[in-house]
Amino acid sequence: MRRLIKRRAGEICLDQLRAEADAKAARQQEKIDARAAEEAATGKRKRGRKPTPAEAVVDEDAKANVTDPDSRIMKSRKGYLQGYNAQAVVTAEQIILAPGVTNEANDVHQLGPMIDKALAMMEALTGDEVALGVGLFDAGYWSQDNAAAETADCEYLIATTKDWKQRKAMRDAPPPRGRMPKTLSARERMDRKLLTKRGRTLYRLRGQTVEPVFGQMKEIQGADGFMMRGEEEARGEWSLHCTGHNFRKLHSASVRQGKSGGKWLRN
Repeated sequence: MRRLIKRRAGEICLDQLRAEADAKAARQQEKIDARAAEEAATGKRKRGRKPTPAEAVVDEDAKANVTDPDSRIMKSRKGYLQGYNAQAVVTAEQIILAPGVTNEANDVHQLGPMIDKALAMMEALTGDEVALGVGLFDAGYWSQDNAAAETADCEYLIATTKDWKQRKAMRDAPPPRGRMPKTLSARERMDRKLLTKRGRTLYRLRGQTVEPVFGQMKEIQGADGFMMRGEEEARGEWSLHCTGHNFRKLHSASVRQGKSGGKWLRN
């Protein structure tokens, strides 16, 4: 029985590696086709090295985890680890509106889905359309597509560089003056918006909203690793941690309100 289970896990991992190789080959072929189309449209050969032919071959050095094929190798501050990427949309009061778990190491594709989850949750609670106001995101979420996705109901402030570099720029660079030039790129426009007095004030709020939430759950609830295996199971475990965090916050707020009112109920 153990051999059969192990063999099945190995087959799943091999299928996973093959799928990743196919996806990589498809992306490469898209680059080749785009280059060919541009050359055909202009009648000129594009400068630079020509993309190598797409080939769906599993890299001999590629790895997959046989005990949890859904997981991926993630880069953390302490090095590399096998796991998942946990997400959360948090209010200014440190209440989690939407939890999420993905096996994609990069956050860039998570911004849209997480905002949609948060809006759906708020609309379910209020029974009406809602506006999120301003969303604050670190550099992992930066892309031109994400910057262009903001709406009148939800403005995005997304760091375009590593957090320590962003904080340094906010400390050292003077606030921009005058109207924003129309010739700026999407990245330059975002950088300028972050360096305004309003942008600096708002972005600093990440240090007292979402960042402490992750720290509190890790230290108080032991949410620094998943006990369950599998993406769906990890998603459920993370949702439970987020629910527990919200209960703690709501209980603390209730206790503070009781103390400020000066009245206590006793049996």
